[in-house]
Amino acid sequence: MTDQVLPAEVQPLSQVERVVDTFIAPTKTFTDILRSTSWWLPFVLAVIVSFASAFAIDKTVGFDRVAELAVEQSPKQADQMAQLTPDARARQMHARAVGTKYSTYASGVFILLITAIFALLNWAGLNFAMYSSLPRLFIGLLNIVFLYAGVNTENFNLNNPVGTNIGYYLTDSPHWVQAALSFFDVFGLWTLVLSVIGCAIIARKSYQQAAYVVVGWFLFFLVVVTGVVAVFS
Repeated sequence: MTDQVLPAEVQPLSQVERVVDTFIAPTKTFTDILRSTSWWLPFVLAVIVSFASAFAIDKTVGFDRVAELAVEQSPKQADQMAQLTPDARARQMHARAVGTKYSTYASGVFILLITAIFALLNWAGLNFAMYSSLPRLFIGLLNIVFLYAGVNTENFNLNNPVGTNIGYYLTDSPHWVQAALSFFDVFGLWTLVLSVIGCAIIARKSYQQAAYVVVGWFLFFLVVVTGVVAVFS
């Protein structure tokens, strides 16, 4: 029996096949996770893309400029900075630039932590969350392409770098509105759908039960983030 070839539909998937099937046949990927919990390739891809995106920001915009733009885009921060002496402001801006630079280059670590929390909240393992988050890699890839093409480098927003969501285009709206609508991102919603599918399969729940949990947490974080931005921006 061990020498027989299994039917194609039940053949184990390689890491590359899992990544590909996440986009074209997600149920195959998440079902295969029940066989093997390995998730190293999605994480490696996330680290590579996030590091390459940080490098593109560094070389095309510069983190000094990113820090300045962040202050300009926040009226409260701009008012606070305006009250400082020139020397104090320069020190503050330098510290912000350095902190932003290192945190952006280290975003692969934050991806792992956020994904782990997301997985914990959705009854499932880190493996499922790493695969369901794969569509978000396109945001980093588009950011790299646009930066090197010189698109929107003058008004770059580190928190919302690519116009794949509604909030990106409402620059004249209050910051809390932009933050809320940034959740309705093409790749973010794709990730949400994959999360429902993956959660149902990995946690052995119905799609309806999985949707209640996944969408529920999505709406919870939307409200929390929007509230924080409304208070501090």
